[in-house]
Amino acid sequence: MATNLRVLMFPWLAYGHISPFLNIAKQLADRGFLIYLCSTLINLESIIKKIPEKYSESICFVELHLPELPELPPHYHTTNGLPPHLNHTLHKALKMSKPNFSKILQNLKPDLVIYDILQPWAEYVVNEHNIPAVKILTSGAALFSYFFNFLKNPGVEFPFPAIYLPKVEQVRMREMFEKEPNEEDRLAEGNMQIMLMCTSRTIEAKYLDYCTELSNWKVVPVGPPFQDSITNEADDKELIDWLGTKDENSTVFVCFGSEYFLSKEDMEEVAFGLELSNVNFIWVARFPKGEEQNLEDVLPKGFLERIGERGRVLDKFAPQPRILNHPSTGGFISHCGWNSVMESLDFGVPIIAMPMHNDQPINAKLIVELGVAMEIVRDDDGNIHRGEIMETLKDIITGETGEILRGKLRDINKNLKSIREEEMNAAAEELIQLCRNSNKYK
Repeated sequence: MATNLRVLMFPWLAYGHISPFLNIAKQLADRGFLIYLCSTLINLESIIKKIPEKYSESICFVELHLPELPELPPHYHTTNGLPPHLNHTLHKALKMSKPNFSKILQNLKPDLVIYDILQPWAEYVVNEHNIPAVKILTSGAALFSYFFNFLKNPGVEFPFPAIYLPKVEQVRMREMFEKEPNEEDRLAEGNMQIMLMCTSRTIEAKYLDYCTELSNWKVVPVGPPFQDSITNEADDKELIDWLGTKDENSTVFVCFGSEYFLSKEDMEEVAFGLELSNVNFIWVARFPKGEEQNLEDVLPKGFLERIGERGRVLDKFAPQPRILNHPSTGGFISHCGWNSVMESLDFGVPIIAMPMHNDQPINAKLIVELGVAMEIVRDDDGNIHRGEIMETLKDIITGETGEILRGKLRDINKNLKSIREEEMNAAAEELIQLCRNSNKYK
């Protein structure tokens, strides 16, 4: 696919958004596109070193300067380590950077801009420069169609009963949208537009079709992420060697993403669930920046001594792709962020779903419907219980349930891999046609 299109990509300032943007950037670069990835300096510094040498000329980085706000110093120009009360301020600061973003467009004069759906204002700036724009949703179609239906058709039941939110979650969602009145702007435009979505028809065909029906947008799946070759970091050697001593599918990986943290009560229930289940485990038990604690102080008394060589508890990032790809790993306790869901499908690891916020409860329902996960269901007070965690772990690691889920995962994995190139090629062709139909590309 030969093209010399110059594309500016503009993700939201969270690693969970930058990562899929970067994945798509690599796929487009492989197809002859020249990519400019635009973000703040602190985000760019963290990703530049992760780019393989072969992309040194086809993926360039463009720094976006945010306005100076006293409560938002440059190290907070990212969601990683951002205190939760400053999240709204970061959104505001990004929106205030419109003039700087406009200058970037003026200087670069790209043929196309691909922007994050969380930044609807970007499209208006791009339109002022007469450049075609395409939005990206970095999560799935079940989530988008559920939210779209909830907002645009109040009182109308979602037509797919496997995807639902309990009443308490629905109230929370309505409050969130009322607090952020601009949220609905993302869904406002009714004319036919293109939206790329980080999913595949293999897992979400009916939801993709429903998205198009609801929105009147052309919804184009880019397929599952392509995994870079998994590197062997020296820092991880001891952990991976330890995992290598465990039997096949005997170990569970426990991780709740980079921006979600367990309450003290949840942490205790997970600890006892792991202990009582007698399964091997690697648990990433991190804390918010500035609130770090000694693991022995927050885990149940004597926990680390009792589990001995059966488990590893880390208070730092772990090499998630390497762990999920390891033959000893047989399950994944996850918050069900979309990137983790897609990685789990890619590596064929059953999920024990423990969703917390935002898109996660819907993602959990989707993977249960697909037959690749079991959910730890919270009680009416929002609590999880060690007994259910223990039983679910036993079912997946040592019981027949795990074998059934792994069989389903093998089928889905095979289908995802067979359609991956096709879906990305189709998405790239849509972008080329869009530019040909505009005045920017002859």
